[in-house]
Amino acid sequence: MDKLQRNERVSALIKILCDSPGKIFTLGYFAEMFGSAKSTISEDIDIAGNTLKRFELGNIETIPGAAGGVRLMPFLGRGRVHEVLHSLCGELSKSERILPGDYIYMLDIICDPERISKIARIFAGHFFSQGVDYVVTVETKGIPLAFETAKHLNVPLVIVRHYNEATDGSSVNINYVSGSSKKIQTMVLSLKALRRKSRLLFIDDFMKGGGTAKGILELAKEFDCEVAGIGVLIETARPQKKLVDNYFSLLTLNEVNEAKDLIDIKPSISWV
Repeated sequence: MDKLQRNERVSALIKILCDSPGKIFTLGYFAEMFGSAKSTISEDIDIAGNTLKRFELGNIETIPGAAGGVRLMPFLGRGRVHEVLHSLCGELSKSERILPGDYIYMLDIICDPERISKIARIFAGHFFSQGVDYVVTVETKGIPLAFETAKHLNVPLVIVRHYNEATDGSSVNINYVSGSSKKIQTMVLSLKALRRKSRLLFIDDFMKGGGTAKGILELAKEFDCEVAGIGVLIETARPQKKLVDNYFSLLTLNEVNEAKDLIDIKPSISWV
């Protein structure tokens, strides 16, 4: 390979780190790839890190020691989080989204790659320091958001089902009570899906009573795992007391009134 200019190396560095957030790359890896000295690569990383930080696109962290290197910590700065959440509120507040029974249509947002990637980066930045081993969600509407969050954290995604499939092999089944409807439902997860003693991050699109999140807590115990965090896109203002205490929500749905053509939804994060 011909000798690369600094701007070419920095561009490639940013691309590689952003494609694999959370993954540790050694200076030797980049030095061999670019045919440059480690001291030169270290300077390139400083430039890349300052650029990402300036535009609130991430933070390059240095890992000391023989097995160390650098990795990208994904996050969105406050300004970008404010922009994303207020844009979501504006879109979700449109009266044409009201469905019979005072529900909201939001499937188009959940399946929009650009929107969901930004939302997932907010979750990834918030939970990155928790050192999670898996992102967990329950089928089906939470899957796109959970998948993107897992991608930004560079960990596997585990999908909990409501029924068993032959391809899952032996599985653990638990019953839980829905926090909103008070109905008994079932969660099923293959025994091969999780390593014992793992740390889990539960991501979902919606929380009303918190029954699903509580079910995940119970399921984690069956695998000797710990739920290190719970993240939800939207929580309802009522009931105020959920079945779980520690969770991180982005938006709060205060009211849906079909008669008044009203959807009242606001950011949950106090500083937004």
